[in-house]
Amino acid sequence: MKQLLLVIAILLFGTSAFSSSILIQMDKSQKNHLKSYGIAFWTLERGVEVKWLLNYRGGSFLIPYVKEIESECLIRGVSFDVIADGKVNLILNEISSPSQNMDVIPMQKAPKVAVYSPPNKQPWDDAVTMVLTYAEIPYETIYDAEILEGELSDYDWLHLHHEDFTGQYGKFYRNYQHMPWYQQEVKTNEVLAQQMGFLKVSEMKLVVSKSIQAFVANGGFLFAMCAATDTYDIALAAEGTDICEYMYDGDPASPNMNDHLDYSRTFAFQDFTVVTDPYKYEFSDIDATETRKVNMASDYFTLFDYSAKWDPVPTMLCQNHTRVIKGFMGQTTSYNKKFLKPEVLVMGELKSANEARYIHSEYGNGTWTFYGGHDPEDYRHAVGDPPTDLNLYPNSPGYRLILNNVLFPAAKKKKQKT
Repeated sequence: MKQLLLVIAILLFGTSAFSSSILIQMDKSQKNHLKSYGIAFWTLERGVEVKWLLNYRGGSFLIPYVKEIESECLIRGVSFDVIADGKVNLILNEISSPSQNMDVIPMQKAPKVAVYSPPNKQPWDDAVTMVLTYAEIPYETIYDAEILEGELSDYDWLHLHHEDFTGQYGKFYRNYQHMPWYQQEVKTNEVLAQQMGFLKVSEMKLVVSKSIQAFVANGGFLFAMCAATDTYDIALAAEGTDICEYMYDGDPASPNMNDHLDYSRTFAFQDFTVVTDPYKYEFSDIDATETRKVNMASDYFTLFDYSAKWDPVPTMLCQNHTRVIKGFMGQTTSYNKKFLKPEVLVMGELKSANEARYIHSEYGNGTWTFYGGHDPEDYRHAVGDPPTDLNLYPNSPGYRLILNNVLFPAAKKKKQKT
């Protein structure tokens, strides 16, 4: 009903509705960057176009003036200016100038968002669900059963919750095998695998991984963080090879498992080696968590500066009010560059450590983006830590990167030039 009323209001106003606009500035003057994305999403849901002003004041949003939108900004505590047509034209002329590294990307339809997340998810588990909730962006939760039943085609954007796609339950066995939450996770996955007709959880996770790959190939947008990134590619590469020891699936792993990995199946990584020790809290040498020599005080990564007019896709994904982002750790913190495929675009890196933090590429008709680390505002996240209170971090640059990805499918993208 609210959507219908807003559309009717715009029609009644006619051209006068566009005599002024709402500019949601996204530079350091913005009081709440994270909820600003929620306003943009809310506006798109109601059939009103939002212009994403790439590299203009931190990636601002320009929206036709409607009283209801202004009121929603006030309710959510989002900074904005109401500007007349003359000012709008000056801004658009500045952006269009060949001398300015800026561009305008129209957004017309809110993407349908899904989060791949288990039913026994813990409150500390996932930064994406926390920021979607804080920004008031609606999403639906799906898991293995829904994917295996073909429901992915109902969505535009999919986030992979902190997940282990290899079937080793995060390799938490050594430290947490006696914890109720770990035992519940094992039981939930084993029961589901049996219900879906699989002998092992690892077999189910492989089919789920391949279904997600098909989703991307058919035009879907995939985003993942932390261990959901490298374990996803490991699962694809290990098809036909048992990399799980007996405590995970009841039988020994395949001998010489690393000799049988097929890197042609993966999205991002190649030539990596799987960790064969079932007690070691690490999956492969893709992740740099244990080898990096970086202390907390110097752990910052830098976003690349792309040409907005020539490379709009990475420009959108890197919109921020700063190019230097505070680092944060996770089970998978960052990626050793030597294992990246040649076509992978590194959008954020810690150059001194030769590690990538934020990577992206196309696959078929869709795209994927991987983001290392667990929680952008919890440096050394630990199991059992309380969830981050985003009311304390409304301007988080690290969380902004997540929300760039959420809006990305709504953008009417120009064909990337070479």
